[in-house]
Amino acid sequence: MTCCDLKCGFITGTVVGALVAVLGVILIPVGDMFIENTVLNETVLENGTLAFDTWTSVDTAIYRQFWLYNVQNPGEVLSEGAKPELVQKGPYTYKTRFIPKRNITFNDNFTVSFILPAGAIFEPSMSVGSEEDVFTSLDLAVAVWCYSLLDHKLANLLIQRADASLFQNRTVKELLWGYKDPMLGSMLGVFYPYNDTLDGPYTVFTGKDDISKVATIDRWQGETSLSYWNDPYCNKINGSDGSSFHPFLDKKEPLFFFSPDICRSISGIYERTVNLKGIDVYRYMLPPEALASPVQNPDNMCYCTDRVLTKNCTTAGLLDLTACRGTPVFISLPHFLYGSEDLHQGVVGMNPNVDEHSIFLDVEPITGFTLRFAKRLQLNMLYGPSDSIVLLNKIKDNTIFPILWVNETAVLDDETADMFKKELIARMDLLEGFQIGLIVVGLVLFLSCLIGSIVVCNKPEKQSLFGG
Repeated sequence: MTCCDLKCGFITGTVVGALVAVLGVILIPVGDMFIENTVLNETVLENGTLAFDTWTSVDTAIYRQFWLYNVQNPGEVLSEGAKPELVQKGPYTYKTRFIPKRNITFNDNFTVSFILPAGAIFEPSMSVGSEEDVFTSLDLAVAVWCYSLLDHKLANLLIQRADASLFQNRTVKELLWGYKDPMLGSMLGVFYPYNDTLDGPYTVFTGKDDISKVATIDRWQGETSLSYWNDPYCNKINGSDGSSFHPFLDKKEPLFFFSPDICRSISGIYERTVNLKGIDVYRYMLPPEALASPVQNPDNMCYCTDRVLTKNCTTAGLLDLTACRGTPVFISLPHFLYGSEDLHQGVVGMNPNVDEHSIFLDVEPITGFTLRFAKRLQLNMLYGPSDSIVLLNKIKDNTIFPILWVNETAVLDDETADMFKKELIARMDLLEGFQIGLIVVGLVLFLSCLIGSIVVCNKPEKQSLFGG
């Protein structure tokens, strides 16, 4: 091969290498556009999309795990006004949300409506005992009457007539799902009624006209806002139901979701990225300020409905659901996590732990799908001193009494995780690898041929031994 041929070959290689590298660079925005269009098409809630198939599926099991508090010293509380000493026991686990959405109806304004049937199936293999385990807990009827009736003399008469006490012994099944109360003569239970009930109807945006609104709630029970809080801000139904959000999440933006369990909308903020079965997800946590006192977070002022109970709205970590539920029920995080000191001092046995008692969502940031969540809430009731109610004569202070706490949780199964990785992540990795491969091969070819060309051009021609 002559010098000219070699030089031409190197020049050709340099040009080809440059073109290959440029092609790799050009494919980056093209590939990103392809991925974005695919995700946008698949995250719209309409028949045939991945989002709709996931949204209507009940393959991912949702569980409610209950920890119930057992009173160790009921006699001392009544006779001496002692603080209740509580020991939790759990979990008692039930499979829920195993019934598909019903009455799915697509509307003309890019929304879809549906209702959520409720049901609970006990899972003995995931529980510490049976539904027949007995707990000593606050008498729910007494707590309701003592708080609701303005005339404590009448309440005392009704309590004495029913031969009721401040505490009662009930099975797990009775406390959770209901029993016939001798004082009221009707069914009573923390979650009564539950089985065969319906939540909704919900109306959410499909995202077909605006993907940023996909899964966002437009109406709940036919209304665009709540009516419990006498304030437009607190009554706002904001965000999705938490099962999914819009695609291409920004870590800096909070995620809003509405929960009928707490009768309000709430938000999670990005904490960190975690790996879930080979998938990188954003973990969003409920921040302490979500349940902070209005003194610390003025946005919560409209949730303060009882200034006496909340010590002039300075109590943190407690949400009064009386207006919403119709009974004196108070929601907090388990073990009064982020709650005021007076809540912890009212009972013995609270040991809050962020890892065990906080609320979080693990959301895949490209699709906006929630792949794991843990919604943890504690249900509390109130009792306090009364001169007219005999069984409360020795009680010294108002006490927010924990009945139980629940962890509603779900995580995608291995089969779904493998499908997710195959259909989305593997394709993205393959495309990214192809792009990088083109750039690397092109640059190596370009630089090698460029150097070769320079060497050949600068190499002196060999002289004949005899000259000429």
